[in-house]
Amino acid sequence: MMKGISTKERILYAALDLFSEKGYDGVGVDLIAENAGLKGPSLYRHYKGKEDIFNSLIDLVESHYAAGIDLKNECGKSPAGMDELIENAMGRIQFTMHDDVIRKTRRILAMEQFRSERMAGLTTRYHLENLQEMYADIFAEMMDKELLKQDDPEYLALEFVAPVSLLIHMYDRQPEREAEVLEKIRNHFEHFAKVYGKEKSAC
Repeated sequence: MMKGISTKERILYAALDLFSEKGYDGVGVDLIAENAGLKGPSLYRHYKGKEDIFNSLIDLVESHYAAGIDLKNECGKSPAGMDELIENAMGRIQFTMHDDVIRKTRRILAMEQFRSERMAGLTTRYHLENLQEMYADIFAEMMDKELLKQDDPEYLALEFVAPVSLLIHMYDRQPEREAEVLEKIRNHFEHFAKVYGKEKSAC
């Protein structure tokens, strides 16, 4: 158990572990309390029930992801060139693949996406839409700075991130193929840079 965290956070991390192993429906409040080192009734001092725990867990994961992904580099949102774009993207992927909280959340969403419309929406948001929106903004700025060929930034963002999502899911199923997955992702990024990259014009 993590040290230096509140009882409410301890409950959420216990729920994260259990939901990722057994699925949402396979976990009861008493089991969450037991894994958090509490007795069942005392959990209700902090949360109304399992759905409240899950909603709070999603909020925790969103904050954790935003803090870890570091969407802006030292010079602002857009990288200074294609090499920096690739290295920044690879850093985000390493975080996504190896961070324990993010990996477990990805597993929960993979299991629960067909349970409810809300879960399906969360899965789409986490696996594609958030990243597509982020890279569309980055690519628009890079086009303004003449670092990227003029095109539809939203379409380019989809082209950039969709194969990565598929490859990360392959890694989740077969973690022993990590080196292969990372090589394929880097090759994809380098091909993207070759096709769409542009030398910056002299000022």
